[in-house]
Amino acid sequence: MQARMRAMVCDGPGQALRMRHLPVPSPGPGQLLVKVVACGVCRTDLHVLDGELPGIAYPVTPGHEVVGTVERRGVGVTALAVGARIGVPWLGYSCGLCADCREGRENLCATARFHGYTLPGGYADYMLADARYAFALPALLDDVHSAPLMCAGLIGQRALNKAGHARKIGLFGFGAAAHLICQVCVGQGREVYALTRPGDTAAQAFARELGAVWAGDAKPPCLLDAVLIFAPAGELVPLALSSVRRGGAVVCAGIHMSDIPSFPYALLWGERRVESVANLTRQDALDFLAAASTLPLQVHVRAYPLADANRALDDLRHGRLQGAAVLVPGLT
Repeated sequence: MQARMRAMVCDGPGQALRMRHLPVPSPGPGQLLVKVVACGVCRTDLHVLDGELPGIAYPVTPGHEVVGTVERRGVGVTALAVGARIGVPWLGYSCGLCADCREGRENLCATARFHGYTLPGGYADYMLADARYAFALPALLDDVHSAPLMCAGLIGQRALNKAGHARKIGLFGFGAAAHLICQVCVGQGREVYALTRPGDTAAQAFARELGAVWAGDAKPPCLLDAVLIFAPAGELVPLALSSVRRGGAVVCAGIHMSDIPSFPYALLWGERRVESVANLTRQDALDFLAAASTLPLQVHVRAYPLADANRALDDLRHGRLQGAAVLVPGLT
């Protein structure tokens, strides 16, 4: 009888996850069978469940912030040994041939595939991964605390890179990604200004604890050099533009955002710019993991058993988390 595994599966947009018992997959050429030890819960998972991303083929198993061990290797895999501790992020495949891939922008590849969206993800006991898109993890943090680095950390770093040498940085939306990149900014000697949901004094206190010089739910008290928007709220874009100096940048770091309302051209004038972060590259992962190894990074997590994935997602949706939620299949 073929071995079975648990997987939390969404059967259609707007539906809660349900646990299914599926056959453990076999790795094909170039693939790894990964035993999932921890999987972070990301806001993108909510967008998948809510049907807000294009081309979702239900049923789908979410999850793209995976820490696990190599259980089996497919033909041709030599770089990662059986038993190796690895991370598996959002990007699971790119063609390597198109203009974007050849120019180092595999995150924009038109045929890219993504774990937990167009590939089965880590809300399960096991998953498959292309060995070229998995990473040996340094022994910086334990498995549960490493999981959020695989998306929240990587996307936060990519957004920060687009801000250049900005000294005064606004973080609009203070969740999993912002709480990590706040520490990176503070470690680099930048000033952090954190904007939270109205009345969320707990998140504001959390931001100040991590080194933010200001935290509140209204416009920051001074003009900033750049704002990174992590909340999927389009109405924050005009506010962010009004908060940055001439020549400043507003970086939208989410894969999905509600519509941006109209705003006067005066907010954009003065060579202010608005740009987005789309996915990530393998080099982003290598760069961030190398940078993280030099910081005393505090990763704040709340662990949930795999069967409680719906509760973790609901806590994320309603802002009941400080830091990140992580599913742990071995937790009961």
